[in-house]
Amino acid sequence: MERVTLRIPKQQIEEVEQMVETGEFPNRSEAIRSAVREMLNEQDGEHETRRRTERSWAKV
Repeated sequence: MERVTLRIPKQQIEEVEQMVETGEFPNRSEAIRSAVREMLNEQDGEHETRRRTERSWAKV
């Protein structure tokens, strides 16, 4: 795993910390990794939807 340094607004970090405190995530790193995975999965889903749409209009 690689280390990445990023800047995040204080309010967002406080919200992530709250998720850690309530047990939703074991730590901040896992919360951020989860957000990145979700974003990538969402983007993959959008690309797949576009590909299906592009293919379906051409079928006659």
